[in-house]
Amino acid sequence: MSTTPPPGSGKTAPSGTGVRADDAESLNRDCLCVTIDHESLRRELDNNSRDADLYHEILTSRPHLFSDTAVFVTREQTACMRAIIAAIETVVAMPAYREHVLGWAPPIARLDLGPRGVFMGYDFHLGSQGPQLIEINTNAGGALLNAALARAQLACCESTRPLMSGPMVRDEIFVAMFRREWRLARGDEPLSSIAIVDDTPTKQYLYPEFVLFERLFQRHGIKTVITDPAELMVCHGRLWHEEFKIDLVYNRLTDFALEEPRHATLREVWRTGGAVLTPHPRAHALYADKRNLAALTDEVLLRHWQVPDSLIHTLLTGIPHVVTVSAANAGALWEQRDGLFFKPAAGYGAKAAYRGDKVTTRVWNEIIAGNYVAQKRIAPSERWRRREGAETALKLDIRNYVYDGEVQLLAARLYQGQTTNFRTPGGGFAPVFSTP
Repeated sequence: MSTTPPPGSGKTAPSGTGVRADDAESLNRDCLCVTIDHESLRRELDNNSRDADLYHEILTSRPHLFSDTAVFVTREQTACMRAIIAAIETVVAMPAYREHVLGWAPPIARLDLGPRGVFMGYDFHLGSQGPQLIEINTNAGGALLNAALARAQLACCESTRPLMSGPMVRDEIFVAMFRREWRLARGDEPLSSIAIVDDTPTKQYLYPEFVLFERLFQRHGIKTVITDPAELMVCHGRLWHEEFKIDLVYNRLTDFALEEPRHATLREVWRTGGAVLTPHPRAHALYADKRNLAALTDEVLLRHWQVPDSLIHTLLTGIPHVVTVSAANAGALWEQRDGLFFKPAAGYGAKAAYRGDKVTTRVWNEIIAGNYVAQKRIAPSERWRRREGAETALKLDIRNYVYDGEVQLLAARLYQGQTTNFRTPGGGFAPVFSTP
């Protein structure tokens, strides 16, 4: 790790020496390289663009969206995460599981129109006993940004060069995913138009990704609009944006059951089939409701469903134990709170989530009344960075972007504090590379 950076790279040499390329933990601790190639990232973000400088906009208005370093994992860790994901996908496909979790889901989630749901996010901490699944999210943001970020890396030492020189994810895999969602609902009809939908989209933190998707779809001959749901209407059973008929909605809303009055139009076309919606309420109900993790870590329930022993072992060792919070177990959970993490069942983005050792009595009363789950707390691993002459440890989690059970991309989020955020200097999204 003592190799001198390329002349003019602007990168600092790492402080550690003698670190092997197959030692991911040591690389994350001792390799302090700056790997982001800003000129390459600018080309990735502004390619084929007639818009304003997206690269400059991100750096000025979202300075902590991208970290300037990479994260390393072992192939064993990658294989373990895939095995946990495969075990969950197997159980989710079981009728007994579906009936169980749909029992607490809103009625709209029982509607199955074919699509699987794009961009499932399986988030892991790399615990001392292997990767541990912290949560599952539908509509995980950042995949297109992370694909671009991974392609804009420059290895600045011999130990990382072989890890960062392999094939990268191309954006076409995401276009193919949306086309498959369309075929599952509409068969051989051509996909002509997509609406990327969120509340006040220009004010969303990941709005730059909406712009990237708009460009991507249009480059592949799909007319695309970014819009607020209030700008949509139903006419003759089909969805429209002004004079523009919408075939498919790329749904970025966090109203997962489409229950809010302002989302009534989308709720109507989802129920009637007036447009294809992905992801959709059923996907969230089957995967992302936090109460589902309680079912997936309940050995008695899994055996009742006749889940194979090997899969039960994978689930119980790969997912920290989860229970739903109730008046009956509130006293015991309060006593055990220091080792727990509390999350709302329909939560996302770490909103209203609390580390147990930080919970006050006021917050505890809100948790008891607020449909929460309690999960065994697993400390995240760390990525060390050098900033302003000082070495600092950042926490990290690993996100697997998954479609129909297949992992498309790995990315990390670096942060300080209780939960992931995009406010940490040196933190943000980081590409993930696997050691031999």
